[in-house]
Amino acid sequence: MSNVDWQGKHVTVAGLGVSGIPAARALHERGALVTVVNDGDDERSRAQAAELEALGITVRLGDGDTLPESTELVVTAPGWKPGKPLFLAAAEAGVPVWGDVELAWRLRGQDGREPAPWLAVTGTNGKTTTVRMLASILEAAGLRTAAVGNIGVSLLDAVLGDETYDVLAVELSSYQLHWAPSLRAHSGAVLNLAPDHLDWHGSMAGYAADKGRIYEGNSVACVYNAQDGATEDLVREADVEEGCRAIGFTLGTPGPSQLGVVDGILVDRAFVADRQKQAQELAETSDINPPAPHNIANALAAAALARAFGVPAKAVRDGLRAFRPDAHRIEHVADVSGVTYIDDSKATNTHAAEASLAAYEPIVWIAGGLAKGATFDELVTGAAKRLRGVVLMGADRALIREALARHAPEVPVVDLDRTDTGAMSAAVREAARLARPGDTVLLAPACASMDMFVNYNKRGEAFADAVRELADESA
Repeated sequence: MSNVDWQGKHVTVAGLGVSGIPAARALHERGALVTVVNDGDDERSRAQAAELEALGITVRLGDGDTLPESTELVVTAPGWKPGKPLFLAAAEAGVPVWGDVELAWRLRGQDGREPAPWLAVTGTNGKTTTVRMLASILEAAGLRTAAVGNIGVSLLDAVLGDETYDVLAVELSSYQLHWAPSLRAHSGAVLNLAPDHLDWHGSMAGYAADKGRIYEGNSVACVYNAQDGATEDLVREADVEEGCRAIGFTLGTPGPSQLGVVDGILVDRAFVADRQKQAQELAETSDINPPAPHNIANALAAAALARAFGVPAKAVRDGLRAFRPDAHRIEHVADVSGVTYIDDSKATNTHAAEASLAAYEPIVWIAGGLAKGATFDELVTGAAKRLRGVVLMGADRALIREALARHAPEVPVVDLDRTDTGAMSAAVREAARLARPGDTVLLAPACASMDMFVNYNKRGEAFADAVRELADESA
């Protein structure tokens, strides 16, 4: 906790939005002299600025690069790149830069309440699902909790609000971790590591290092993926409290200090009296919705964090049974003429799509969009034997088509050269034409959506609408 005297302190908040506005309000309420800087100067930004200015907060729109005079601290939105001129100027002036997560960490407990411990989750994919599973398990144990952070719920609101929590389930992005130097979680987990956001972090090493910050100062458990050696390496490099344990999770049979799967049963060999000889049954894979391999891994990570907090085995099972995944995450839409249609529009990178493709067989795959610099050879090589056919759409579909030509030349490919509102309906109809009874038509684009859709949600909704239209015609 921080004992900062905010009265009269000159603080610059970088960015309006989900994190910036709560930060500006919280600091202003504590007597800080707050200036908000923002790159944009659009209608929405002007409306947000007017609300803050009515409180007495200074807002500068259209100039997020210049450090205001007298600034003693910068609090930034997580997505602002470290190389931005504002931060270079701050470094030159010796001004510290915090993210909203760092601010929330420093402010916790300042109202006299005992601060709730944080169970923190990061990784390239699966963060939101794991955090929501974790919150469901904690609730099943009778604990007051909330899923917060990168999940879309401000940590500042959770820390400073009227609600009192026993423990928080916290999703953290690599951006947020980069700007949170003093965070010390009760227990943390890195689910997996694959290249992502490298333009922001500068390199894979930089990206991994920021993910690894989640383990710094952990007091009870560092949870890692035993089938992803890079996550275990991060545990080895972390500086943790005396007695903190490394806890692995695996889809195979667990060793001592691991959670894993035996004959369809989730098993704990980490939080039992005799790890060499004992194992605790936690749940069945059928308790997980959906029981795809990567989702079972998410459940194991959530269970490990919950068990590190002392949650009983029954609560793990009950929490997993109660959990319902968010929309557009390997979501079953319908069965039409013996073919299953699955919406995983959230699979916006190759790592996520790989997990989704591994869950079904045989598959007619709908893919494409904005590649964000990704390559697809490894993804296609791994999935080739499962593919009945592929329907490609979006700006960078040629990259996937070329990978298919190299590694799966026998697989039929439909290349849709259209970006109009009917493109998804056409894609679904082409997929239905390629599919046979018993197949799965899988929307797992491996790409971002913004070339054709506002976001992945809208892409998933377009897919679901097209499938339902197909179902109505087949009825």
